[in-house]
Amino acid sequence: MHLLQTLGWLVCVVYSTIPLFWLMVHPRAHHWRAREGSPFRVLVPAWIVMWIGIGALTGPWRKVELYSTPWTCLPAAFLFAIGIFTYTSAGAHFSWAQLGGLPEVRTENQRQRLVTTGIRSRIRHPVYLGHLCEMLAWSVGTGLAVCWVLTAFAIATGAVMIRMEDAELEKRFGSEFAAYRQRVHAVMPKLRA
Repeated sequence: MHLLQTLGWLVCVVYSTIPLFWLMVHPRAHHWRAREGSPFRVLVPAWIVMWIGIGALTGPWRKVELYSTPWTCLPAAFLFAIGIFTYTSAGAHFSWAQLGGLPEVRTENQRQRLVTTGIRSRIRHPVYLGHLCEMLAWSVGTGLAVCWVLTAFAIATGAVMIRMEDAELEKRFGSEFAAYRQRVHAVMPKLRA
């Protein structure tokens, strides 16, 4: 169980920094597009520094349990499966470049289209829902206070990041994205089409 808890903490450290990574991108998308070379040479090392910082900050509390019971493995497995399904569905109509955020930071990706089919007909940001399900799975499964705190942190920073990403998408796609945003929820899936 100790190994599983350590793994859960490390996974939550990385996942909790995903919104911070994108907060480096979306407010300054024009800056990253104007740079020579790949912006990921700066962004990825900065993201790794975030992992180290969040890990160092939360490390002293990585063993504090809110609860310890084996039955939490069932809801954790269910959440994990929903996350994997969501990731798989999100990748069905997206290229690896789109999933990796290349259109946000590279000017040579001029041929862009707004994808509103598949899972995106029910949710605008399915990858972020997948992230949330994975973090919740680790939080529920391990019972660690630090995982729950990191999940709450990711939700708070993720809400800001989604607003910024939506604003950037509206700049790129205009009224088409504005209409899409009116029809489809950001993270909570629309159950009926």
